Amino acid sequence: MTTYACPKGHASTTDDFCDTCGAKIGGTAAFTPGVAPAAPPAFPSGEPCPNCGTPRAGAGRFCEDCGFDHSTGKVPALVQPPVTGQPAAQWTATVFADREYFAANAIEGVDFPEQPTERTVTLPAPQVRIGRRSTSKGTDPEIDLADADPGVSHSHALLTLSVDGVWLVSDLGSTNGTYLNDEPKPLTAGQTRSVGHGDRVHVGAWTTILLQAPA
Repeated sequence: MTTYACPKGHASTTDDFCDTCGAKIGGTAAFTPGVAPAAPPAFPSGEPCPNCGTPRAGAGRFCEDCGFDHSTGKVPALVQPPVTGQPAAQWTATVFADREYFAANAIEGVDFPEQPTERTVTLPAPQVRIGRRSTSKGTDPEIDLADADPGVSHSHALLTLSVDGVWLVSDLGSTNGTYLNDEPKPLTAGQTRSVGHGDRVHVGAWTTILLQAPA
């Protein structure tokens, strides 16, 4: 299998963005067959997070509690301190029922809502969980779609602010997948990609999350 050289030293199976850290590859030459790149620190599933002690869920890259990056061994950066007398600028996300995505997704037996909703939320650093709130399952996501989209998993996707100040999106092993923009294939469980202003994250049967940088 061909792998491509990520500028941060990872072996990526995709040639546009690193499928480990999300860094842009931009046509960097492939690794020489048989020569393995340096492996990131190993943190087995179930082992406690080195930063906060929360057990690691599956092979996900980030701790779901504090955002610790198991690949780099670092905690994501917080937002920059505010200028004197001014609040800190934060990213926002507009969450809405997307008829175009619904038509392309075509989940059998699910109808588009008669009264589509839209809301804009602030993305708190370092991590924003996307899913469905459930007392029995212990899920309490920052972007809760329990009353908005039946196709969203309880723990669907994760937005994490990296140590470089870049937002990354990861799929948490969702049932219907996490899609980016107009890409035909969803992210695989645990796969992480970088996202920027204007990028669209699609989840569930019809939900699109439009990311917006501070003005």
